[in-house]
Amino acid sequence: MEQGANKNDIIEKLKRDILLMQGFSAVLDYERPDIGLGPLEKAFPNHVFPTAAVHEFVSSSQAEGAATTGFMAGLISHLMKEEGTCLWVGTQRRLFPPGLKAFGISPDRVIFIDLQRERDALWAIEEGLKCGALTAVVAELKEISLTESRRLQLAVEKSRVTGFLHRCNSLKTNRITCVSRWQISPIASQLEDGLPGVGYPRWNVELQKIRNGKPGSWQLEWSAGRFIHLATAAADQTLIQQTG
Repeated sequence: MEQGANKNDIIEKLKRDILLMQGFSAVLDYERPDIGLGPLEKAFPNHVFPTAAVHEFVSSSQAEGAATTGFMAGLISHLMKEEGTCLWVGTQRRLFPPGLKAFGISPDRVIFIDLQRERDALWAIEEGLKCGALTAVVAELKEISLTESRRLQLAVEKSRVTGFLHRCNSLKTNRITCVSRWQISPIASQLEDGLPGVGYPRWNVELQKIRNGKPGSWQLEWSAGRFIHLATAAADQTLIQQTG
C-alpha cells in the first residue's frame, strides 16, 4: 500500500513540475478564481480555470454565436467581480450591451471598440491584452493566423489579462496558440410551471481542447447569477424526492 502511495505521489509531483515548466504556476486556495463551473473545472490543469491565457471559442451559426456570447459573459462576470473592467473589440458587434445585466455585468464597465477592418481590430486586441488594468478582453473575429495568435498569448503572459477570442463563422479551422478551444450551442430552456415566456439560458458546453487538461462536454444553465450543472442539479433533485 505504501509503495503504491509513493508511486502516486511521484506521478502527481511530475504532473505539477510539467505544468510549471509549461507556464501553469501552482495556485494557492486563496488565489483560486471562483468561476463557478463546478464539475467542469476538473477538466482544467490544477482544476483551476486558466487565467492570464487566451481561450478560443468557435461558432458556426447565429444561434451558436449568441449562446457563446452569453456563456462568455457568465465567465467574465465571475472574473470581473465588483471592480474589474472588460474591453470588447470587434468589426460587427453582436452584443446588445444592456443584455449583460442578465449576467451580472454593468454595461458601463465594458469598453466597446467597433472597427471596420480585422487588421485594425487585431491591433486593438493586442494592445488591450497588454494593459494590466483590464480584467478581460473579448475579441470577435473571423480569421486569425498562428503567428497573430502567438502575439496575443505573449501579451497576456506579461499583463496577466484573460482573453476570450470568439471566431464567428470562420472559413478556416487552422490551429492557433490558445490554451483552450470551446464550442457552445444552445439547448431548450425549462419554463416555470404555469408561467409564459422563456426560461433561463442553457447551453451544451463542449471543451474541445485544453492544454494539459481533459476535454469533455457538459450541459449548464445560468440562473440566480451563477452556472448550474444540469446533471448535478437533476441528481440532487432526485435525492431530495427520494428522502422527502
